[in-house]
Amino acid sequence: MLAVATPEQVIVGYNDAVHAVRQRVETFARLAWLGAGSWRDADIDRLVRLIVPRVQAGQVLTAQLTSAYLASLETVRTGERVAPALVSRDVVTTARGVPAEDVYRRPAVTMYTALSNGAQVKDAIEQGVNRLVSLVGTDHQLAKTSQARSSLTGRGFTYMRRTLTGRENCALCAIASTQRYRVQNLMPIHPGCDCGVDTVEAGSDPGQVLEPERLETIHAAIENEFGGTDRGARYLDGGNSRSDLLDLVTVHEHGEYGPTLAWREQHFTGPDALN
Repeated sequence: MLAVATPEQVIVGYNDAVHAVRQRVETFARLAWLGAGSWRDADIDRLVRLIVPRVQAGQVLTAQLTSAYLASLETVRTGERVAPALVSRDVVTTARGVPAEDVYRRPAVTMYTALSNGAQVKDAIEQGVNRLVSLVGTDHQLAKTSQARSSLTGRGFTYMRRTLTGRENCALCAIASTQRYRVQNLMPIHPGCDCGVDTVEAGSDPGQVLEPERLETIHAAIENEFGGTDRGARYLDGGNSRSDLLDLVTVHEHGEYGPTLAWREQHFTGPDALN
């Protein structure tokens, strides 16, 4: 008799699979950018034509993995066979609401701006590639959250939670992982986020704080780092009391990302200000 996977094994397997997809596309984009040798307008056009199809293929694969994962997770937990939801390529590749060809010219703008501000060519190129890798990562995360929203809504789930992979999780992610969110707000992200998603039993509401013990551990860790910054380079306001810590985290509507996790003092702009 074949061994049945546990929910934890399904979650870890999924997180590893989507991370591998994202990493391959990020590596491809980085090598393409650094190997260009020239970054004039015509070169950027060529890079965009080269990179965008790879990014979108990665987004579709990420969405397919997400759909299969959520179906497998429900199957393991209920013992009933659940079929994966359909994946819409158009939906998972257009979550920003901005043409990908425009988005992937932004690294060039970053590089040109750095040069105009007096940066060395090497440093400007690196700033451009860092922007490119960030865009790729965010687009894959958006594909993940977009498909998860579609899959969970179709199966009647009202609430979800985020899972931590341990790779890119900052204090925002850690605090948010102790809470439940409505599926329609799935899944507030931030630049660099790679959190996974888990379900909360359909038809039940366990309350906002799912893991009070973990939240207390995070409180203690942040207090120990009073005045420092987290892995996402976001300032931890040590002046807030333990009981106020949850109030530091909020969800804003970003012009492109949609629901976006943030410290309450952060402000977001619409698409027109993102170029």
